[in-house]
Amino acid sequence: RSQADLMRKRIVGAAIYPAMILGVGSLVIAFLLLYVVPRFSLVFQDLGDRIPLMSRLLLQWGQFAHAHWAGLLGGGVLMVAAVAYALGRPEVRRALGQMIQRIPRVGEAVRVYQLARFYRALGMLQQAGIPIVSALDMVTGLLPPTLHPALAAARRDIGEGRSISAAFESHGLTTAVSVRLLRVAERTGQMGEMLERTAGFHDEDISQSIEWFIRLFEPLLMIAIGIVIGIVVLLMYAPIFELAGSIQ
Repeated sequence: RSQADLMRKRIVGAAIYPAMILGVGSLVIAFLLLYVVPRFSLVFQDLGDRIPLMSRLLLQWGQFAHAHWAGLLGGGVLMVAAVAYALGRPEVRRALGQMIQRIPRVGEAVRVYQLARFYRALGMLQQAGIPIVSALDMVTGLLPPTLHPALAAARRDIGEGRSISAAFESHGLTTAVSVRLLRVAERTGQMGEMLERTAGFHDEDISQSIEWFIRLFEPLLMIAIGIVIGIVVLLMYAPIFELAGSIQ
């Protein structure tokens, strides 16, 4: 339990700064689109086709936002409330989890994290002297529903006398590292200790992956937000540049 809480704290701590960047950037973009652009559109609304196409589209949005600001504000609040309500539904969270697991590298990291929790709990039960078949029944809830059939099949194979490493490997409940450690544990008779060591190895590997992802994601996020803000500002001032050029 403490290790799972520690991992959760690491993930939350690593995500705070990118979330702040995304939140501030979104507020700046919303301020430009909902407050600044509508006022610019009132200044240039009589220029018509003399404004570049992309600037004209942006200013048309500004005129629309100026005329319907109350509806846009209410729609935004309703959208946030709808998203919050949807995320509170177990079936929605389950569907999102399945979608995330389909992302190549991210899905594999999530799967390893789930297996690490499973290994740690199973190792603790083994060290407490609980038989492996009974222990598997007790830790089923630590795996996502998509892996429950695989766990049930592995439990059946173990109950029929198959080794733990072979049963887990054949049903997709191992990683390249864990299957080797499980084989060593079967030879040494230290299954509980080795399961916990396997979980610790995977937790450390996931922590390093998260740190590298955040280090890469932060500058990319800042660049993306900067590009969006720069494009909006450039399109707002393009009519001024156009007028200056026509006067000359």
